[in-house]
Amino acid sequence: MRGRAWTEELRTRVTGIDPGLIRLELAGVATAAMVLAVGVMSVVRAVSGQAVTIVLFAAVLTMVSNLAVNEPDLHRRRITTALMLLPAAGSTALGTLLASYRVVGDVVFVAVMVAAVWIRRYGPRGFALGMAMFMPYFFTQFLHAQVAELPWLLLAGAVGIGSTLLLRCWLLAEDPDKVLERLMRAFRAHVHAVTTAVVDVLLAPADDRRAIDDALSDVHARRIRLNDTALLLTDRLERRRDPDADEPDPETERLDVDVLDVELATERLAVSTRRLADDPEREGPLDAQIRRELVAGVRGIGTATATGTPEQMRDTLLAGARRSVGRLAAESSGEQRDRAQRVAFSVVRLADSLDTARARADIEVRHPPAGPPPEDAPPEDTEEDTGKDTGKDTEEHGKGGLALSTRQAIQVGVATSLAIVIGELVSPARWYWAVVACFVTFAGTASRGDVLARGGQRLIGTVGGVVAGMLLALLVGGHVALTLVLLVVCVFMALYLVRISQGLMAFWITAVLALLYGLIGQFSVETLLVRVEETAVGAALGALAGFLILPKKTRAAFGEALDDTVDAIDAVLRAVADALTGRPVATPPVELARDMDDLLGTLRLRAKPLDIPLPRRRGRGSYQRALRVLTAVDHYARALARLSDRVAAPGWAVTLDPAVDRVRANIDGLRDLIDGADEPAEVRSAEQLVDAAEAWAARAEDPVLRADLLAAIRSVRRIDQVVLRLARDLRGSGRDDELTVSPGGAPAGR
Repeated sequence: MRGRAWTEELRTRVTGIDPGLIRLELAGVATAAMVLAVGVMSVVRAVSGQAVTIVLFAAVLTMVSNLAVNEPDLHRRRITTALMLLPAAGSTALGTLLASYRVVGDVVFVAVMVAAVWIRRYGPRGFALGMAMFMPYFFTQFLHAQVAELPWLLLAGAVGIGSTLLLRCWLLAEDPDKVLERLMRAFRAHVHAVTTAVVDVLLAPADDRRAIDDALSDVHARRIRLNDTALLLTDRLERRRDPDADEPDPETERLDVDVLDVELATERLAVSTRRLADDPEREGPLDAQIRRELVAGVRGIGTATATGTPEQMRDTLLAGARRSVGRLAAESSGEQRDRAQRVAFSVVRLADSLDTARARADIEVRHPPAGPPPEDAPPEDTEEDTGKDTGKDTEEHGKGGLALSTRQAIQVGVATSLAIVIGELVSPARWYWAVVACFVTFAGTASRGDVLARGGQRLIGTVGGVVAGMLLALLVGGHVALTLVLLVVCVFMALYLVRISQGLMAFWITAVLALLYGLIGQFSVETLLVRVEETAVGAALGALAGFLILPKKTRAAFGEALDDTVDAIDAVLRAVADALTGRPVATPPVELARDMDDLLGTLRLRAKPLDIPLPRRRGRGSYQRALRVLTAVDHYARALARLSDRVAAPGWAVTLDPAVDRVRANIDGLRDLIDGADEPAEVRSAEQLVDAAEAWAARAEDPVLRADLLAAIRSVRRIDQVVLRLARDLRGSGRDDELTVSPGGAPAGR
């Protein structure tokens, strides 16, 4: 039995590694397309007697057309892939004709790279077409293509892009329903992972602070992966919507709300457990009976969300989880068990949310907790990179500055010009590695800190790839079949990991180069060391251009993302207030909450290079702490959006509107404090206004409506509290008359 449990746990973890198997599918299809293109061009080469360069050219364009096309819609993906033939053919012809004219060819090469970056302003399609301009021209220069080879190179390009079009867009096209089903399983697997980590926290010895902290860190990391998967899932649900439909698809709308509800419930379980573990009022270990009940409840949910659990058993397991914590949730004896009881409430709510999500029907909670409604708790420590911004180069203006694409086009022009010159000084035969490293450094970056980080990743990955490549080449030297197999494996790994890390991709691509050189009899340690030197030159010049040529300071990029995030939060709160008071809203708050979550992910990326104290602030604070507070605000705002989808009380506007308006103004003032404004907007406690709105909600006659309204105003209060706390620290002020934080914030009527 233990072996079976271990197998099911492993299966669940594997399910969550690559949510929806999206990376696996991309890498598998791209590798298959490359094998097809190489096979076709190998036959052409055998018949025509052409050099092996036409085979390599087809393989490269197959890889580029798979990686560069990121259109979410299959129809648009087909069009974009087909359109790549035009810039690829033009760039191939231009590069071949100029290959013999070195200086002119280099000048035009720089112009092509500038154009390839500038065109990214047109979104994913612009990015793909830009890469279709850059890579063919680069390889004609690298291969010293002759005019007589031009027809064969054009054929190779058509075969490479055509293989991608055939396999990725037709024969092996992604099935949206299957991807959605796999994402649902992965989402459930990450809920399971969080519950497993919560159990570790509950079982950690009370006197072993290190064990508790390690377990809490594990919970934190798993919550971030759950959030990433939830965003992938809601993005897929968004794609199912028909923009031309008069009414949204009800099944999609229910699924979207259910996913949000389960995510919020899981976050609350995690945070209530953390608060229990950090309870300063608790003396000694947790009562053994309470611990057993909580562990049994959380384990019941963990078993219900395991990948291998039969569907018919899930209802029974979730009901068992509720029963395990039922006594504690119903307790009203007044004993000091508040934090443990909140964990019990969280178990009940998560079980209810999972039940509702499975049913895909009524979004009302079917098994309300026996005790008072639990208090929503914020995810105060979520600041990891979600990768939402990777590879997306859209039109983005700074405050009075150039568009991101225009600024980077100028930077690329200067940096790659220097890379050509210095790269040739390092190695006249291998200068192209410096140019590629320099060009790729600017993909998906928005500030000089981003450029520096990406260049460093690529250099580290290249060094590691050199070591691995040398070992592989020495081990398989002379074994052609084994070398070819390893080449396919290395290409697959590069494609599989490209969306995770540029460094990992550089590692595997360098290993591919080492095997290729060994296959054609040109392998040498000196050649691979030159690759490291050229990569270092390219990365350094890219970083130098990012710092000196029209630099976008990392703080400025953070400030722009901060503005976008705060504006999105403001839009959510405004729409929530309208929806809760029965006023019409142009865009449902749940949809605005998705946009807010995406922008928060971008803010996380911008904050990564800024793990330093905030500038010019008298109090305590850091960019990462500011991000944690905004993450908490995001959590509460999403909870409000979820509630506003089903609750409306028109008479509440008189007291709710002033409270929400004050909270919105406070968030705007916090933005000024974080951004270092000379005259920040006023930040003033909304506590009395929230109290008035809460008193109105507590008088609602319908008990279900009253519980929902109190839950909503609790979220408003929590937003106000976390914003005020950080604002007070940033100002270094202890003046409670100016920045007041309610000690307990307990709602009236609880």
